[in-house]
Amino acid sequence: MQSKQIKVGKNVILANDKPFVVIAGPCVIESEKHVLRLAENLKKITSELKIPFIFKASYDKANRSSCSSYRGPGVEEGLNILTKVKKELNLVVTTDVHNENQVPKAAQAVDFLQVPAFLSRQTDLLKACAITGKPVNIKKGQFLAPEDMFNIVKKVENFGNKNLALTERGTSFGYHNLIVDFRGLEIMKQTGYPVIFDTAHSVQLPGYHKTCSGGNREFILPLSKAAAAIGIAALFLEVHENPDKALSDASNSVDLKYFKQILRYTKVIDGVTK
Repeated sequence: MQSKQIKVGKNVILANDKPFVVIAGPCVIESEKHVLRLAENLKKITSELKIPFIFKASYDKANRSSCSSYRGPGVEEGLNILTKVKKELNLVVTTDVHNENQVPKAAQAVDFLQVPAFLSRQTDLLKACAITGKPVNIKKGQFLAPEDMFNIVKKVENFGNKNLALTERGTSFGYHNLIVDFRGLEIMKQTGYPVIFDTAHSVQLPGYHKTCSGGNREFILPLSKAAAAIGIAALFLEVHENPDKALSDASNSVDLKYFKQILRYTKVIDGVTK
Protein backbone atom coordinates (compact mmCIF):
# COMPACT_ATOMS: atom_id res chain seq x y z
CA MET A 1 0.00 0.00 0.00
CA GLN A 2 1.21 3.49 -0.83
CA SER A 3 2.63 5.25 2.20
CA LYS A 4 0.64 8.22 3.46
CA GLN A 5 2.32 11.11 5.11
CA ILE A 6 1.09 13.37 7.88
CA LYS A 7 2.26 16.81 8.86
CA VAL A 8 2.89 17.53 12.54
CA GLY A 9 3.32 21.14 13.51
CA LYS A 10 4.58 23.48 10.82
CA ASN A 11 7.31 21.41 9.25
CA VAL A 12 7.66 17.82 10.52
CA ILE A 13 6.59 15.15 8.04
CA LEU A 14 5.96 11.58 9.15
CA ALA A 15 5.98 8.89 6.44
CA ASN A 16 7.31 5.36 6.23
CA ASP A 17 9.31 6.15 3.08
CA LYS A 18 10.73 9.50 4.25
CA PRO A 19 13.78 10.11 6.48
CA PHE A 20 12.91 9.16 10.03
CA VAL A 21 11.83 11.61 12.70
CA VAL A 22 12.91 11.31 16.33
CA ILE A 23 10.35 11.72 19.12
CA ALA A 24 12.21 12.13 22.39
CA GLY A 25 12.08 13.58 25.87
CA PRO A 26 11.64 12.52 29.49
CA CYS A 27 8.92 10.06 30.43
CA VAL A 28 7.26 12.63 32.67
CA ILE A 29 7.63 16.34 33.39
CA GLU A 30 9.76 16.53 36.52
CA SER A 31 10.01 20.33 36.61
CA GLU A 32 9.81 23.25 34.19
CA LYS A 33 13.53 23.91 34.53
CA HIS A 34 14.44 20.29 33.81
CA VAL A 35 12.16 20.00 30.77
CA LEU A 36 13.39 23.23 29.18
CA ARG A 37 17.05 22.29 29.71
CA LEU A 38 16.61 18.78 28.34
CA ALA A 39 14.52 19.94 25.38
CA GLU A 40 17.22 22.47 24.48
CA ASN A 41 19.91 19.77 24.57
CA LEU A 42 17.83 17.39 22.44
CA LYS A 43 17.12 20.15 19.94
CA LYS A 44 20.83 20.91 19.65
CA ILE A 45 21.74 17.27 18.99
CA THR A 46 18.98 16.62 16.46
CA SER A 47 19.77 19.88 14.68
CA GLU A 48 23.44 18.90 14.38
CA LEU A 49 22.42 15.55 12.87
CA LYS A 50 19.74 17.17 10.68
CA ILE A 51 17.03 14.85 12.04
CA PRO A 52 13.49 16.26 12.40
CA PHE A 53 12.56 16.36 16.08
CA ILE A 54 9.35 16.19 18.12
CA PHE A 55 9.67 16.77 21.86
CA LYS A 56 7.65 14.49 24.14
CA ALA A 57 6.82 14.51 27.85
CA SER A 58 3.81 13.50 29.94
CA TYR A 59 1.99 15.84 32.31
CA ASP A 60 0.41 12.88 34.10
CA LYS A 61 1.39 9.22 34.14
CA ALA A 62 -2.04 7.85 34.95
CA ASN A 63 -1.01 4.19 34.70
CA ARG A 64 1.88 4.01 37.16
CA SER A 65 2.35 0.65 38.89
CA SER A 66 1.90 2.05 42.39
CA CYS A 67 -0.28 4.82 43.80
CA SER A 68 2.84 6.13 45.56
CA SER A 69 4.75 6.65 42.28
CA TYR A 70 5.29 10.15 40.93
CA ARG A 71 2.68 10.98 38.27
CA GLY A 72 3.67 14.45 37.13
CA PRO A 73 2.54 18.06 37.64
CA GLY A 74 -0.99 17.47 36.33
CA VAL A 75 -2.93 18.73 33.35
CA GLU A 76 -2.96 22.50 33.90
CA GLU A 77 0.64 23.01 35.03
CA GLY A 78 1.98 20.34 32.68
CA LEU A 79 0.35 21.80 29.57
CA ASN A 80 1.57 25.27 30.55
CA ILE A 81 5.11 23.90 30.68
CA LEU A 82 4.76 22.16 27.32
CA THR A 83 3.39 25.36 25.80
CA LYS A 84 6.49 27.14 27.08
CA VAL A 85 8.74 24.50 25.51
CA LYS A 86 6.91 24.89 22.21
CA LYS A 87 7.09 28.69 22.13
CA GLU A 88 10.47 29.41 23.71
CA LEU A 89 12.38 26.69 21.86
CA ASN A 90 10.24 26.67 18.70
CA LEU A 91 9.69 22.93 18.92
CA VAL A 92 6.96 20.57 17.79
CA VAL A 93 5.51 18.93 20.93
CA THR A 94 3.51 15.81 21.77
CA THR A 95 1.97 14.41 24.92
CA ASP A 96 -0.40 11.61 25.90
CA VAL A 97 -4.02 12.05 26.93
CA HIS A 98 -5.89 9.74 29.28
CA ASN A 99 -9.53 10.74 29.10
CA GLU A 100 -11.89 12.71 26.90
CA ASN A 101 -11.94 15.74 29.19
CA GLN A 102 -8.19 16.29 28.80
CA VAL A 103 -8.22 16.23 25.01
CA PRO A 104 -9.49 19.76 24.14
CA LYS A 105 -6.96 21.38 26.50
CA ALA A 106 -4.11 19.21 25.24
CA ALA A 107 -5.05 19.91 21.62
CA GLN A 108 -4.64 23.63 22.23
CA ALA A 109 -1.21 23.18 23.79
CA VAL A 110 0.53 20.53 21.67
CA ASP A 111 0.86 19.55 18.02
CA PHE A 112 0.44 15.77 18.24
CA LEU A 113 -1.95 13.86 20.50
CA GLN A 114 -0.85 10.46 21.78
CA VAL A 115 -3.21 7.69 22.86
CA PRO A 116 -1.47 5.42 25.41
CA ALA A 117 -1.21 1.71 24.66
CA PHE A 118 -3.48 0.69 27.54
CA LEU A 119 -6.20 2.96 26.12
CA SER A 120 -5.80 2.20 22.43
CA ARG A 121 -9.27 0.64 22.08
CA GLN A 122 -11.17 3.27 24.09
CA THR A 123 -13.64 4.51 21.49
CA ASP A 124 -14.70 7.68 23.31
CA LEU A 125 -11.08 8.73 23.81
CA LEU A 126 -10.28 8.03 20.15
CA LYS A 127 -13.31 10.06 19.10
CA ALA A 128 -12.32 13.00 21.30
CA CYS A 129 -8.84 13.01 19.77
CA ALA A 130 -10.15 12.59 16.23
CA ILE A 131 -12.58 15.49 16.30
CA THR A 132 -9.87 17.97 17.31
CA GLY A 133 -8.44 17.63 13.81
CA LYS A 134 -4.95 17.27 15.31
CA PRO A 135 -2.64 14.46 14.19
CA VAL A 136 -3.10 11.45 16.47
CA ASN A 137 -0.53 8.84 17.42
CA ILE A 138 -2.08 5.59 18.65
CA LYS A 139 0.16 3.20 20.53
CA LYS A 140 -0.59 -0.46 19.95
CA GLY A 141 -1.76 -2.09 23.15
CA GLN A 142 0.64 -4.62 24.65
CA PHE A 143 -2.28 -7.06 24.53
CA LEU A 144 -3.08 -6.57 20.81
CA ALA A 145 -1.94 -8.23 17.61
CA PRO A 146 -0.77 -5.78 14.94
CA GLU A 147 -3.81 -6.69 12.80
CA ASP A 148 -6.04 -5.45 15.62
CA MET A 149 -4.89 -1.92 14.86
CA PHE A 150 -6.85 -1.99 11.59
CA ASN A 151 -10.15 -1.70 13.44
CA ILE A 152 -8.76 1.08 15.59
CA VAL A 153 -7.73 2.98 12.46
CA LYS A 154 -11.24 2.59 11.09
CA LYS A 155 -12.69 4.02 14.29
CA VAL A 156 -10.65 7.20 14.01
CA GLU A 157 -11.28 7.50 10.26
CA ASN A 158 -15.02 7.16 10.89
CA PHE A 159 -14.77 10.13 13.25
CA GLY A 160 -13.33 12.19 10.39
CA ASN A 161 -9.60 12.19 11.07
CA LYS A 162 -7.04 10.66 8.71
CA ASN A 163 -3.99 12.29 10.28
CA LEU A 164 -2.87 9.14 12.05
CA ALA A 165 0.28 7.37 13.10
CA LEU A 166 0.61 3.96 14.79
CA THR A 167 3.26 3.02 17.31
CA GLU A 168 4.77 -0.37 18.14
CA ARG A 169 5.89 -0.59 21.79
CA GLY A 170 6.25 -4.30 22.45
CA THR A 171 3.84 -7.12 23.18
CA SER A 172 3.20 -8.86 26.51
CA PHE A 173 5.14 -12.12 26.75
CA GLY A 174 4.26 -13.90 29.96
CA TYR A 175 4.58 -11.91 33.16
CA HIS A 176 6.78 -8.81 33.49
CA ASN A 177 8.17 -9.06 29.99
CA LEU A 178 7.66 -7.68 26.50
CA ILE A 179 8.91 -8.82 23.12
CA VAL A 180 8.98 -7.11 19.74
CA ASP A 181 7.70 -8.99 16.73
CA PHE A 182 9.17 -6.94 13.91
CA ARG A 183 6.63 -8.39 11.51
CA GLY A 184 4.20 -6.08 13.26
CA LEU A 185 5.85 -3.00 11.76
CA GLU A 186 5.21 -4.29 8.25
CA ILE A 187 1.70 -5.43 9.11
CA MET A 188 0.75 -2.02 10.52
CA LYS A 189 2.25 -0.35 7.46
CA GLN A 190 -0.49 -2.06 5.47
CA THR A 191 -2.86 0.58 6.87
CA GLY A 192 -0.86 3.06 4.80
CA TYR A 193 -0.22 5.23 7.85
CA PRO A 194 3.16 6.15 9.34
CA VAL A 195 4.50 3.59 11.81
CA ILE A 196 6.61 4.65 14.78
CA PHE A 197 8.86 2.39 16.82
CA ASP A 198 8.90 3.09 20.56
CA THR A 199 12.17 1.47 21.49
CA ALA A 200 12.04 2.82 25.06
CA HIS A 201 8.90 0.99 26.09
CA SER A 202 9.79 -2.08 24.03
CA VAL A 203 12.60 -2.83 26.49
CA GLN A 204 10.41 -2.22 29.53
CA LEU A 205 9.75 -4.97 32.09
CA PRO A 206 6.25 -4.06 33.34
CA GLY A 207 5.83 -4.35 37.11
CA TYR A 208 9.22 -6.06 37.43
CA HIS A 209 10.16 -4.31 40.67
CA LYS A 210 6.70 -4.85 42.23
CA THR A 211 5.97 -1.15 42.76
CA CYS A 212 7.51 0.02 39.48
CA SER A 213 8.58 -1.33 36.11
CA GLY A 214 12.07 -2.42 35.19
CA GLY A 215 13.81 -2.40 31.84
CA ASN A 216 16.81 -3.42 29.76
CA ARG A 217 18.10 -0.19 28.28
CA GLU A 218 21.13 -1.99 26.83
CA PHE A 219 18.82 -3.32 24.10
CA ILE A 220 17.61 0.11 22.98
CA LEU A 221 20.34 0.53 20.37
CA PRO A 222 20.05 -2.93 18.73
CA LEU A 223 16.26 -2.71 18.59
CA SER A 224 16.46 0.79 17.13
CA LYS A 225 18.84 -0.43 14.43
CA ALA A 226 16.57 -3.38 13.65
CA ALA A 227 13.52 -1.13 13.28
CA ALA A 228 15.43 1.24 11.03
CA ALA A 229 16.43 -1.69 8.83
CA ILE A 230 12.75 -2.49 8.28
CA GLY A 231 11.84 1.15 7.73
CA ILE A 232 9.95 3.38 10.14
CA ALA A 233 8.50 6.87 10.09
CA ALA A 234 9.88 7.77 13.53
CA LEU A 235 11.87 6.50 16.48
CA PHE A 236 10.46 7.14 19.96
CA LEU A 237 12.94 7.43 22.84
CA GLU A 238 12.79 8.45 26.46
CA VAL A 239 15.88 10.42 27.45
CA HIS A 240 17.24 11.69 30.76
CA GLU A 241 20.55 13.20 31.92
CA ASN A 242 20.64 10.74 34.81
CA PRO A 243 18.32 7.84 33.93
CA ASP A 244 18.75 6.00 37.21
CA LYS A 245 17.36 9.05 39.01
CA ALA A 246 14.46 9.61 36.59
CA LEU A 247 11.10 9.83 38.36
CA SER A 248 9.46 7.49 35.84
CA ASP A 249 10.70 4.76 33.48
CA ALA A 250 14.23 5.00 34.85
CA SER A 251 15.28 1.55 33.62
CA ASN A 252 14.27 2.09 30.00
CA SER A 253 15.39 5.69 29.54
CA VAL A 254 18.41 6.56 27.40
CA ASP A 255 21.27 8.44 29.00
CA LEU A 256 21.55 11.81 27.24
CA LYS A 257 25.25 11.21 26.59
CA TYR A 258 24.37 8.21 24.37
CA PHE A 259 21.48 9.88 22.54
CA LYS A 260 23.59 11.19 19.65
CA GLN A 261 25.28 7.82 19.15
CA ILE A 262 21.94 6.01 18.86
CA LEU A 263 20.67 8.54 16.34
CA ARG A 264 23.85 8.33 14.25
CA TYR A 265 23.55 4.56 13.88
CA THR A 266 19.84 4.79 13.18
CA LYS A 267 20.29 7.53 10.58
CA VAL A 268 22.86 5.50 8.62
CA ILE A 269 20.61 2.43 8.51
CA ASP A 270 17.53 4.52 7.76
CA GLY A 271 19.35 6.06 4.81
CA VAL A 272 20.31 2.66 3.39
CA THR A 273 16.81 1.28 3.89
CA LYS A 274 15.12 4.14 2.09
